[in-house]
Amino acid sequence: MTHIEVEKQVIKQITPTIAYRNKVQKVTKEIWRKIEREIKERKLPVTVELVGSIAKDTYLQDDMDIDFFICFPTNHTKQIIAKYALSIGKSLLTDTEESYAEHPYIRGYYDNFYVEVVPCYKIENANQKLSAVDRTPLHTKFVIENITPQLKQEVRLFKQFLKGINCYGAEAQIEGFSGYLCEILIIKYKKFKTLLKKASNWKLGGKIVIKKGNYPDFYTPLVFIDPVDSNRNVASALSMEKFDLFIKACNQYLKKPNITFFFPNKIKPWNLKEIRKKIKEKNYKYISIKFSRPEIIDENLYPQVRKATKSVFESCKRFDFKVYDVNYFIDKTSIFIIIKTEKKLLDKTMIHVGPPVDKLENTEDFLKKWQNNPLIVKNPYIKDKRWYVEIKREYRDIFDFLSKEFKNLSLGKHIDKIAKKKYIILKTEDLITEKLRVYWTKYLDGKMSWER
Repeated sequence: MTHIEVEKQVIKQITPTIAYRNKVQKVTKEIWRKIEREIKERKLPVTVELVGSIAKDTYLQDDMDIDFFICFPTNHTKQIIAKYALSIGKSLLTDTEESYAEHPYIRGYYDNFYVEVVPCYKIENANQKLSAVDRTPLHTKFVIENITPQLKQEVRLFKQFLKGINCYGAEAQIEGFSGYLCEILIIKYKKFKTLLKKASNWKLGGKIVIKKGNYPDFYTPLVFIDPVDSNRNVASALSMEKFDLFIKACNQYLKKPNITFFFPNKIKPWNLKEIRKKIKEKNYKYISIKFSRPEIIDENLYPQVRKATKSVFESCKRFDFKVYDVNYFIDKTSIFIIIKTEKKLLDKTMIHVGPPVDKLENTEDFLKKWQNNPLIVKNPYIKDKRWYVEIKREYRDIFDFLSKEFKNLSLGKHIDKIAKKKYIILKTEDLITEKLRVYWTKYLDGKMSWER
């Protein structure tokens, strides 16, 4: 199929139908009316604004959230505006969950639609903002004023492409492109295909602007200066991993278009026998730390899991263990940090490097430290004008190391509380389970989502 044929087919699938539009419009009006009623009962001096993809008409068929902002005068405290927004949200929505930006907001369900009710301050320009979310109505206004019906279709196409390659969403779990970033990228480049061609040549730290000017520097993989707030980088959530993945996907799609970039085939999990065989062929071993999942929202959970994963990696390296990869797997109840390492044990002894011989003060401390030390195998000696000492290795097996040292690592506020009380170290065979079949299939086959 050609690019045009693929994209026509995608547009047909993702453009909201008249029936779906009518349903969305009906539900949105109902919620808006009920929020207005709740505001009147509480005698609040506020306005209500519909924001996000619904307001901008850039949402996809069967895939969107309804976002309402309750805009307060700036003389109200953050505690007060949060209190009222939460109480209004709880009165209208089911299965509610409180979340937190710079102040709490609430999300839940109304007639099977996912809805957020967010308090903010009513401002006219970004210089007046008291919290980050205050800009959101300005973002909505900017997009509405700068988007055409054709550009909306290009935005939809771009969003679905990102969804297909797992790069859509600025939340902590994804670390990808926000809806607003998608919209302003299309406003900038006009066409989905033009954007992909530009992106295929993006360099690390490249800066994109809609209006020329002098803007601050940001040290992130991609920089897009917010057209409503020149001190903000809209692409700040984009991780290095997703930046690289996106560029790779752009290049491959431009060379060989396929519907699977937008709608990847579902993973067919290998059976456990096949997984066991593949792991054996690779000739590595896998060790995992398993602990309970803390009851916190994803926005807090994922950064802490990444911190814990990095801490495990760095501590293993410090003790000379050869670590080829560290990943994590999270389900509803558990977290696994999974380490790919070599099978053989470390040597019984290790060479510890001391100071240069001409650093007399450091030399004195070094010799004093190792004098009559029970770990010494070979007394301090000089080689190439530097001191060395050969000592017994504390840990030869990464399993023993993690069993004893994991509780001493810095893992993140909520993970620390749970993981250090109770954790299990699992060996390769313990990890070849039904629960991890999809994880192993994705990890071991090495294919991109669009290649499956």
